Amino acid sequence: MEEYMPDVYGKSIYTIDYTKLLSRGIKCLLFDLDNTIVPSHENVPPKKAKELFTGLKQKGFRVIIYTNSPMIRLRGFKDYFGVDGVSSAFKPFTYKLKRLLKKYNLTASEVAIIGDQLMTDVKVGNKVGITTVLIEPISKKDFVLTRINRRHERKVMKSLRDHDLFCKGRYYD
Repeated sequence: MEEYMPDVYGKSIYTIDYTKLLSRGIKCLLFDLDNTIVPSHENVPPKKAKELFTGLKQKGFRVIIYTNSPMIRLRGFKDYFGVDGVSSAFKPFTYKLKRLLKKYNLTASEVAIIGDQLMTDVKVGNKVGITTVLIEPISKKDFVLTRINRRHERKVMKSLRDHDLFCKGRYYD
């Protein structure tokens, strides 16, 4: 069950205490795209997210979109936000994440991944040993594979709740 336990749990990307992450030595923030930054069915980047990313870069963070979506979906978002991106990340597999750490000369202790899924975002982060931040999905509409993951996620969350390890809606940092 530890592989599914997030280090931080927040309502959205806008409620995370980034100053606290910075004080913990985090230098790089990996953001999932779909249902973390933008609903999975939308192609228009939110202005509020651009303002957030601009502020995070001014604080000294490297911001990277790290998504399972293909490059054709990622390209417009990374260009609009002025950030790097990794498409087709195949989360929860670790190959691309380990390659990203090497490419940017980062240690696991310097990176946090922020996303809306235990099965992909939290699991890949925990497997590599980076800080994991779970947020609520911003839309109930998901891709087919994500809907399958959500069923499994509900079972895992119930087990974590039954062991008093995690409770949906009880945010912590």
